[in-house]
Amino acid sequence: MATSDNRRESNAPNASADEGARPAALDAGEPRRPAPAEPKPPASVADDSATFKNIEDLQIGVKLRHARKIQGLRLIDLAKTIGCSESLLSKVENEQVKPSLKILHRLASELHTSIGALFSGSSTDNRVVMRRTERPIIRTNAIGRPDSAGVRLECLIPDPANRLLYGSIHIVEPGGGSEGFIQHKGEEVGYVLEGELELTVDGTSYHLFPGDSFFFDSNLPHGYRNPGRVTTRVVWVNTPSTF
Repeated sequence: MATSDNRRESNAPNASADEGARPAALDAGEPRRPAPAEPKPPASVADDSATFKNIEDLQIGVKLRHARKIQGLRLIDLAKTIGCSESLLSKVENEQVKPSLKILHRLASELHTSIGALFSGSSTDNRVVMRRTERPIIRTNAIGRPDSAGVRLECLIPDPANRLLYGSIHIVEPGGGSEGFIQHKGEEVGYVLEGELELTVDGTSYHLFPGDSFFFDSNLPHGYRNPGRVTTRVVWVNTPSTF
C-alpha cells in the first residue's frame, strides 16, 4: 500500500512589536545605514541550456546499434524483447527520437551494457575533478510524448564503464519520470537537491523534498516521477555500476 510523507510549511514569525519604535531623536543623530542588499537567487534550473552550453549532449544511438550488432541481434528481435516497436528502435539508433528512461535501461540490459557505460568515451583521462560545464548528459523523453522533456542524466564520473560505482544527477521536468519500474543488481543512494520527487520502491511511494535522501536495494522494482511544478534535481549513485 502506498504511503506518502507530507511536510507542514511554517509561517514566518511576525515582526516584533518594538521594531521601528525608536524615538526620532535617537535616530536623528545617527547616520542612516544603507539597507543590506538582497541576496541574488540561485540560477534557475530552467537556464541549464545557457549555463551548461558546453556540456556534451551525447549521441547514444550509434553505441546502441554497435552493441546490438555485436550481439548478433536483428532490430525486430530486440524490439520485441524490450517491448517497443521496430520503428521506434530504428529511430532511437538513428538519433531521430530519444527513448524513455525505462526503454533505455531495458536496451542497455539486453545488450549486456549499462547506461553508465554509454557515457564512456566522452573522457579518456583519470581526472579527479570534472567541472560543471564538462559533464556529459544523456537525454530521454516520455513514452508517447517524443517532444516532451523527460529525464536528463548528467554524469558525475569520468569514463564510468569499468568503475565500481556510477553517479549522476537526474534532472526531472514536472510530470516526467522513469516511465515505469526498473530492476538491476546492486544498491543505490540519492539526495534531492531541488524540487519534489515521488519515489516508489517495491510498491511503496515516498514524497521527497530538498534535503531528503534515500537508499534501497536495486533488485527491488523502483521508479520515480516529479509531481511538482518546478524542475527536480537528484544526485543518484549506484554500485556496482549496473544502471
